[in-house]
Amino acid sequence: MPRVAGVDIPANKPAFIALTHIFGIGQHTAKKLLERAGIDRMTRTRELNESDLAKLNNMIEDAVIVEGHLRRQVSQNIQRLKDINCWRGMRHKKGLPVRGQRTQTNARTRKGPRKTVAGKKGVKETRG
Repeated sequence: MPRVAGVDIPANKPAFIALTHIFGIGQHTAKKLLERAGIDRMTRTRELNESDLAKLNNMIEDAVIVEGHLRRQVSQNIQRLKDINCWRGMRHKKGLPVRGQRTQTNARTRKGPRKTVAGKKGVKETRG
């Protein structure tokens, strides 16, 4: 498995697909990087030589924020929203959808599994 940007990428996939295994690189960015590096995007990653991999590593390092640094940046942005108590920050704190989706139905991914609340039992009137 070739190693790019500190991540082992799959060897038997086309280069533009394999690069998407790096957090922060999607298909569009992968195609642009390969185009600038002069590598055919359908080339399997096992067929890339060391100079191609080094060229890709340097281009990713210079042009794109990836992996740990990007994850840290995202979590800092979310933490900033929470600290200033804005709407989105409060939604993050409560574990609810942040971008205006409905919550009466759906939203199970954010809210987690259903928590069933038992209904009140009817009180029997005793006549005496």
